[in-house]
Amino acid sequence: MSTIERQTHSTDESMSVLVSRASQQISELVREEMQLARAEMTQKGKRFGKGGGLFGAAGLIGILAAQALAATCIAALALILPVWASALIVTAVLAVVAAVTAMAGKKQIADAGAPIPEKTIGSVKADLTEIKEKAQR
Repeated sequence: MSTIERQTHSTDESMSVLVSRASQQISELVREEMQLARAEMTQKGKRFGKGGGLFGAAGLIGILAAQALAATCIAALALILPVWASALIVTAVLAVVAAVTAMAGKKQIADAGAPIPEKTIGSVKADLTEIKEKAQR
């Protein structure tokens, strides 16, 4: 075998090793990005769950406030002052609790952000850019 043939054979081998290594690294990178996306979506799902639960609680408390208001109106008609005054206070307290709970639920959903893995998408875009840059060299 001549020197040129050995160099060509050596270059082909090193090229196949590089391609094999790149393929392995890309598949490892894809697996890691999928794990990152899974973790990010789990965290967002938990926030959406909390926010939905708080909104549900706000709805239940709101219903109780409406029932208390109805009882207040009945009591106001039946007994002019003492009963309806206390029922009105209970209604006001329940309404305030419902408002605070609704605001807490809204904040949880706002903090969760869009239901997409934004960090993972950004990371994948950065990886693709770097791969393209290195491939052009």
